[in-house]
Amino acid sequence: MASFFFLVECLSWLIMGLFSLYIFQLLRDSRRRLPPGPWPPKPLIGDLLDLGEDGQQHRTFQRLSERYGGLMCLRFGMVPHVIISTPDALRAVFNAGGEGRKADGIAGLPRLDVLKAMGHHVHTIFALDSQDEKWRELRKFAAAEMLAPRRISGAGALLQTKIVEGLYHEVSSHAARGTAVVFRHVVLDSILGLLLGVIYSSDVDLEPKERAMFRDTIEEIVGMLGTANISDTFPPIAALDLQGLRRRMKDLLAIVYGQFDQQVAHRLRSRQAGEPRKNDVLDTVLDKESEGKQPHEGPLLSRGDLRVLLSDLYGAGGSSPSSLAEWGMVDLIQNPEVMRKVREELTRVLGDKPLMEESDIARLPYLQAVVKEILRLRVVVPLVPRKAEYDIEVNGYMIPKGTNVILNAWAISRNADAWSEPDKFIPERFLGATGETRSYMGQDFDMIPFGLGRRICPGLPLSQKLLPLIFGTLLHRFEWELPAEVKETGIDMTEKCGVVLSLVTPLKATPKQI
Repeated sequence: MASFFFLVECLSWLIMGLFSLYIFQLLRDSRRRLPPGPWPPKPLIGDLLDLGEDGQQHRTFQRLSERYGGLMCLRFGMVPHVIISTPDALRAVFNAGGEGRKADGIAGLPRLDVLKAMGHHVHTIFALDSQDEKWRELRKFAAAEMLAPRRISGAGALLQTKIVEGLYHEVSSHAARGTAVVFRHVVLDSILGLLLGVIYSSDVDLEPKERAMFRDTIEEIVGMLGTANISDTFPPIAALDLQGLRRRMKDLLAIVYGQFDQQVAHRLRSRQAGEPRKNDVLDTVLDKESEGKQPHEGPLLSRGDLRVLLSDLYGAGGSSPSSLAEWGMVDLIQNPEVMRKVREELTRVLGDKPLMEESDIARLPYLQAVVKEILRLRVVVPLVPRKAEYDIEVNGYMIPKGTNVILNAWAISRNADAWSEPDKFIPERFLGATGETRSYMGQDFDMIPFGLGRRICPGLPLSQKLLPLIFGTLLHRFEWELPAEVKETGIDMTEKCGVVLSLVTPLKATPKQI
């Protein structure tokens, strides 16, 4: 009986403690002048019940913004998040630098618990502070060595061989067999082939089974980054890893890290044997490491830093373009008149050329407009995570330093005040004298498919070349037919919002060579 009363007393104190914490949070939030949102937030869970259906957060945030405004605050468990859902709100926050501060005070990133696997968070540009010297060095290396136009366009014309020729031959083989193509997979395989070629030259040529396993590993890593994690919502219990996400991420990263370590060992043996340099990214990585043994000024990158950077490149550089290709083919199949115009332009410009080349892109304005409209309508990174790097006062509200910020890029690019008929696929909006002049380069606040500011995607120059080549290759010599059951019921447009916005049911279609 004594133990029963003791438990009741402990439970009473626990309830009182939680209630006191809840009241303290309400008082603190009122003093901090956070942007408006559901009030009052529920104890412990905050506004989690307002998030609606899983995988639809981008749409839920858009609906909530209609009630609370383009700048609103939601609490996920114990953690407040400021959501930006309109171009005007984004412009105001981005330019709200304090005295002596530059714009883009939201260039920080939240630290995801899952990235702590194998110490990944210590090295990755997706967790390091934008003021960190290592972050700047990693960004510089990525832009100058890994994703630079000279690197992509050179090295044996990798864009042509790995993307155009590889994609063309893969689709041709499906056409010859009369089998359906899974767009997301065939494009991701081609892009991973390109990235492996840039990094390791021709040393990595995966067999179909190995390629599929590697692709599945990358897709699972990207999927886990977008999985709701109790450890992020309730930081005090993060160490328990209740969902096992950190443990699973450790297994996946070990696979990707292992490939890098294997290639390093092979290349070092080649150097010792006096074999000629390949002048690829791996050679540059090893050169950087040897530089670290000499007197130097400024920070140098370790092999661990560069191993993580290369691992990040697979996910960021592969998943987004492959999902964009899938969404783009959805829109083109559902808009046959647009597809016809693209094909006519390709035929007129390319003539009897069997394959498109990088130099052809500038002569294909309608294809470029189609790509632009796909980037606007199908923002594959719909919710861009950021963190306030200092106190930001905007429109009478305060975003305190360290607050998590989410840019609803999906809602921003469909804003009715910025775009006419925003939910329709209209490439012509980017054509002609009266066409939209806004770009996706990060200068315009109503179209940010690659982000903006200091955290803008370093793969933007690659994507500029990659996306037109992908769509040109898929459309120039092929017609596409949906499976009979899809013709009957229509394409399943159910989407899932994670790090990348993807179709729950992958799009398949059978190619016919023309």
